Amino acid sequence: MKLQRILPFAKQLLQAAVQEGDIVVDATIGNGHDTVFLAKLVGAKGYVFGFDIQEEAVKNTTIRLHSEQVEKHVTIHQKGHQHIKATIPTHLHGTVSGAIFNLGYLPGGDQTIVTIPETTISAIEQLLEIMKPEGIIVIVIYHGHQEGQVERDNLMDFVKTLDPRIAHVLHYQFLNKQNNPPFIVAIEKC
Repeated sequence: MKLQRILPFAKQLLQAAVQEGDIVVDATIGNGHDTVFLAKLVGAKGYVFGFDIQEEAVKNTTIRLHSEQVEKHVTIHQKGHQHIKATIPTHLHGTVSGAIFNLGYLPGGDQTIVTIPETTISAIEQLLEIMKPEGIIVIVIYHGHQEGQVERDNLMDFVKTLDPRIAHVLHYQFLNKQNNPPFIVAIEKC
């Protein structure tokens, strides 16, 4: 297949925006795969701020970061992504070049604990305030469950209202696949 699958395309978008030495955010660390990817992308001179409300996600990510030997330039916060702006030091506001969200629930975890539209939208608004121009927010939307469909609908309504002078919004989705496959919304700050 020549078309990029969803997760490789998400990484490609981040690689286009993020340079070695940059500041980035993993808004939903989950099991740490994206956190490690971002840590390697920014290198030892960059920094990753990670967020998740679940202790299991923090534990899994910490183990993965340690095994990949990239934990020294990553800080994990066991709190919701709606606290991004208050958590990232103010002297770094205006320097964030990339962020990723994987919405839904923790793979292999409690499927009743899910991301919700109010906190996700708040986090996106905060990121748009503290990102540098041409910074990219990549949102992978898993909507194969009831709460995911609610979040998808709210999020899509929100991103359609973003002023194109503030951000460009891309929707990347395979349309002929069964069972509500995940899709990407990417937001590039102007």
